[in-house]
Amino acid sequence: MRTTPSYRGGSGPPLVCLHGFTDTWRTWELVLPELERRHDVIAPTLPGHAGGPPLGEATHAALADAVEQVMDDAGLERAHVVGNSLGGYLALLLAERGRAESLVVFAPSGGWAVGDEAYRETMAFFGAMHEHVQHAAPHADAIAASSNGRRRATEFITVRYEHLPPDLVAHQIAGAAGCVVTPELVEHALRDAWHVDAERITCPVRVVWGTDDRILPWPRAAERYRQQLPQAEWVVLDGVGHCPQLDVPLEAAQLILGLTGR
Repeated sequence: MRTTPSYRGGSGPPLVCLHGFTDTWRTWELVLPELERRHDVIAPTLPGHAGGPPLGEATHAALADAVEQVMDDAGLERAHVVGNSLGGYLALLLAERGRAESLVVFAPSGGWAVGDEAYRETMAFFGAMHEHVQHAAPHADAIAASSNGRRRATEFITVRYEHLPPDLVAHQIAGAAGCVVTPELVEHALRDAWHVDAERITCPVRVVWGTDDRILPWPRAAERYRQQLPQAEWVVLDGVGHCPQLDVPLEAAQLILGLTGR
């Protein structure tokens, strides 16, 4: 299960889980037991990311196309969709295309308004991180073996890290290093800024943001979506980082199921 390019399990209405930039499907591992009790969960690793299929054109549209293909291959016209960061942005694109029954998005990227240059800071972070993890990846197991190493490896995405399995942390380090499309996607984002046609999103939307998010800082990074998605339900998690599914998995699962179960 842990080395496959995608995961599927559980039974019930379909739920597609989309990870963030440089991550893999395993970011959802800690919430899967709860989600699978109510849903047929499909969690793909995005193209160009470690373990995922190749990505021909490094664009956000190509990534969204690939997720649609996953749904088509599974025989799904629509599904509940959950996404974190880049995955949250792709979830919004799927909703634009009429493929989402509902959306739960954790700190979605993209959506920057014309003239908002904040996305350049975000892309600069990923550019620097890509270089750093290339050096760290050969030592991923040793880094994840110690509490201090796990803290350092996850400090930009979680506040709470003590419960994270060393195997999962090592996998994320190696996965970030193995994301071959990082430079191309960074370049594409700098040219495009990844907008959202919010008027086409008509399904229920829940936006979740942690106040201690260090990649897309609250509240500045969230304001663009507050303006674009006035119909969305907002949940602010005090003292939580960029990846609630890792930081507070039980609460994250409850937030997902609380919307999909309506």
